[in-house]
Amino acid sequence: MQINVTEYLDRTVQLFPNKTAIDDIHKSLTFSQVKKQAQALAGLIIEQGLLNKPVAVYMQKGCDMVVSFAAINYSGNFYVPVDLKSPESRIKNTFDSLYSKVVITNKANHDKLKSFFKGRIILIEDAEQHSSVREDLIQKQLEQVIDTDPVYSIFTSGSTGNPKGVVISHRGVIDYIDWAISTFNINEKAIIANQAPFYFDNSTLDLYLMFGAGATLVIVPEEHYAFPAKLIDLLNEKKINFVFWVPFVLINVANYKLLEQKKPEYLEKILFAGEVMPNKHLNYWRKNLPDCLYANLYGPTEITVDSTYYIVDREFSDEEPLPIGKPCRNSGILILTDDNRAGKVNEMGELCVRGSSLAMGYYNDFEKTAKAFVQNPLNIHYPEMIYRTGDTAYWNERGEVMYVGRKDFQIKHNGYRIELGEIENAVLGTELVDVTCVVYDSANKEIVMFYQAADELSIGEFRKKILLFIPKYMVPTKYHRLEKFPLSANGKIDRLKLAEMIDIVKR
Repeated sequence: MQINVTEYLDRTVQLFPNKTAIDDIHKSLTFSQVKKQAQALAGLIIEQGLLNKPVAVYMQKGCDMVVSFAAINYSGNFYVPVDLKSPESRIKNTFDSLYSKVVITNKANHDKLKSFFKGRIILIEDAEQHSSVREDLIQKQLEQVIDTDPVYSIFTSGSTGNPKGVVISHRGVIDYIDWAISTFNINEKAIIANQAPFYFDNSTLDLYLMFGAGATLVIVPEEHYAFPAKLIDLLNEKKINFVFWVPFVLINVANYKLLEQKKPEYLEKILFAGEVMPNKHLNYWRKNLPDCLYANLYGPTEITVDSTYYIVDREFSDEEPLPIGKPCRNSGILILTDDNRAGKVNEMGELCVRGSSLAMGYYNDFEKTAKAFVQNPLNIHYPEMIYRTGDTAYWNERGEVMYVGRKDFQIKHNGYRIELGEIENAVLGTELVDVTCVVYDSANKEIVMFYQAADELSIGEFRKKILLFIPKYMVPTKYHRLEKFPLSANGKIDRLKLAEMIDIVKR
């Protein structure tokens, strides 16, 4: 039985030593080069006397960052990716909460890091100069690591804006990746276009499909995602056949009607997660690339990326919601009502997850951990932790999980309980809007809609169409057209920024 994620790379190096593992446009590395460089760097980390401790990685996304992750795991520790674009104060807070003693960086970022981090800084360039690898030291470290030890920690702000270090175990990643390889039939022929930043949990699938299946990972420069035509050109140049993206990337391509002009010729599998994928935009992709496999994955960072999936197997109208499907292998899904009953068919409740995919909790924050990871109320006989996602969902008649929205996005307006996600889905169903996000102005008791469209909405026509899908009390009362939506670093619509924009508009 596999215990440590480094075993993926060990096996793949034996099978495909000279195959390209990573291509970051500026340089590429074979699997044997990744392992050799990672183990050389692991030796420098082991010299610091660390075991099962957090080691932060402070550098630009690319080959060297992937090598650093593997090196930290080979050293018997766990990695913490740092967003270079974060404010310095937030990065300092991350280091402080980690009690971080060691950070890996490169020469380009050394001086800036040194100005606010006083611990041990290891340059990846120093490891590249070490030709000898102390495999005996590495083996000794790995013998002390078990599958419930941490493999990484990702600091996420979640919906509250307060950063939390989610700690994920080797077992969680191994369960997830083995399931994904089997479910989507991934092998060494896969060429993956990475979109997710490495401090975003979606990147876990890209990274470990590379390590585990011998796939090639192409790290697409961030600026390509702002220019869909340029993105598709790169997909064709690199012969990309697999993507796992946030829906906004797919939505952007659909809004430009780009697939009618040029197509990603090699694309076979299109997976998406991170936010709701509107069927309006998915239908555009399915019409233009009908032979591709499409899959909707769902899950917060706290359950090792994803806990449910739906391989799209039937037709949907533009206004219908897309299922998030059924549990991934070895994940258990509970939908609990407010009184902690198991929800019946079509009965909404909070989506909760059980199983080995659960995170170990929040690093150095037992109080937040205790609130989110709780005893399963349906089991009164022995300890069994579940994670309360804060998302509302229900089972449909087909036995599929239907995502409704965040509990945080559930509002009470004029005496009615309303899900903002339901309004957004209805808005897109009118076909008058390309992208939308609905927020609630609680101070003025108004439902506010931000949208992207070719022209300003005719409010009368819009209200007439949207009333076909939702009752009058759910119809937005304020409308703001945007040329461009603010996005978070993960590529999702930034709801907090939109909420702030309401106040700006008022002033």
